Amino acid sequence: MPIAFVQEFTIQGGDTSTTNYGAVVSQLNLQEAPDGLLIHTAGFDHDAGVFRIFDVWETREQGDKFVNERLGPIIEPMAAAASQSGDTTFAPPSRETWYELHDSMTG
Repeated sequence: MPIAFVQEFTIQGGDTSTTNYGAVVSQLNLQEAPDGLLIHTAGFDHDAGVFRIFDVWETREQGDKFVNERLGPIIEPMAAAASQSGDTTFAPPSRETWYELHDSMTG
């Protein structure tokens, strides 16, 4: 059964720009979906006050591999540079979780 990966970033001071997301996506430079990724979504949930990334992977192992081998090496230096410069807009997720999906359907 597929597995979901959710990251939520608290909207800070009403800022609904996607500058940080765009910078990470640009660095990833993906030409096609990574192995095992079924769907990637990203957007604002204004009712919850977050920018949410919701991905569905074929397996947890494939998702972990992408996060650890592709995403982490991009985010870690960006976060360190933001921290050193006092930029508080590049914050870690306020929520991050994986869970097995009971059901899924594609159209």
